[in-house]
Amino acid sequence: MMTMTSTAETYRRYSGPALFSMGFRPFFLFAALWAAFAVPIWVAAFAGWLPASHFDRDWHAHEMLFGYLSGVIAGFLLTAVPNWTGRLPVAGTPLAALVLLWCAGRVAMLVPGFAAAPFIDAAFLFVFAAVIGREIIAGRNVRNMKVLVLLSILGVANVLSHAPGGDVSLGLLGERIGVGVVTMLVALIGGRIVPSFTRNWMAKRRLTPEPAPQSRFDIVTLVVTALALALWVSAPQAFASGVMLTLAGGLNLARLIRWRGWRTGAEPLVLVLHAGYGWLATGLFLMGAAIVSGGAVPAASGLHALTAGGFGVMTLAVMTRASLGHTGQALTADARISAIYVLVNLGALLRVLAPLFADIYVHVLACSALLWGGAFVWFAVVYAPLLLRRRAAG
Repeated sequence: MMTMTSTAETYRRYSGPALFSMGFRPFFLFAALWAAFAVPIWVAAFAGWLPASHFDRDWHAHEMLFGYLSGVIAGFLLTAVPNWTGRLPVAGTPLAALVLLWCAGRVAMLVPGFAAAPFIDAAFLFVFAAVIGREIIAGRNVRNMKVLVLLSILGVANVLSHAPGGDVSLGLLGERIGVGVVTMLVALIGGRIVPSFTRNWMAKRRLTPEPAPQSRFDIVTLVVTALALALWVSAPQAFASGVMLTLAGGLNLARLIRWRGWRTGAEPLVLVLHAGYGWLATGLFLMGAAIVSGGAVPAASGLHALTAGGFGVMTLAVMTRASLGHTGQALTADARISAIYVLVNLGALLRVLAPLFADIYVHVLACSALLWGGAFVWFAVVYAPLLLRRRAAG
């Protein structure tokens, strides 16, 4: 099996464009640019400033779930899997081909009435799953087979989201499956990296007690979360779904507290990971509360706490940290990086609160989009020089 040293050596020997030397470089950059572009388009269409016949709610949901998030997931896994398996990384022409396929999907989804768009868009996740599956199987990395399973389900969900035959209920089912899969990915991978990075940071500063180690409580939390999401996917209005989602939110919050994130305030690069997981727990709880309360809690608030908050903050947390670490930079967030975190959290907060301001809903929505999308614009401004220039992997 290949060692970590030989993998790093492969990166150093790569002689092509720096952008295609490592998976996180093109996918993090292009996904961020897409998020910054797609959200304002939808808000403008919603407000009546652009034709809403194509850039409607369905387009917005699809491009956030299966456009932006699929790109970030690809960047993360292409960078992480070589470390998991000890195999050579996907780089150069194969990586460029994957990026081109993802970009083709985004362009196709921009064209109104383009009949081939669903096929072009859906192809990426299946091709990508095949690439990751080959690496995991060849590397005998059984532990991470669940990641491959979730990735494959996400590809099926994307197909359903295109509502074959115009079946709206099928399209909504695909969206819910997509939300459920990404939530589980955040819970699984976040459950590894958040306490691990926190423990490393605290150990260097000799802070005790450190985050609680993995235990049966974490397994119970993940199982309850998976069951709650499965219930919600199949019966989104059922009282039992609401109860389970609320329970899952509470358990994930307790899990987060066990990681002692409040002690990492001196390092935003670590603190933001806890904030992202906190949004996930809050989103699950509010989604459940919306069902149990019979609508007293706006359903949109819970869903966007999970997506704009949990997914948005956690992905930027991972993108900013991984990009620093794999380009040989110090793992610390300066004022420019911290500004990314402030923008995305404020944007998510406004999106969650927007339903409470019916009279000025569109204006609050526009402000939310400006802040949330601005976080991704600023990520591109700050990180493009790192992602585009050649430097040995850290």
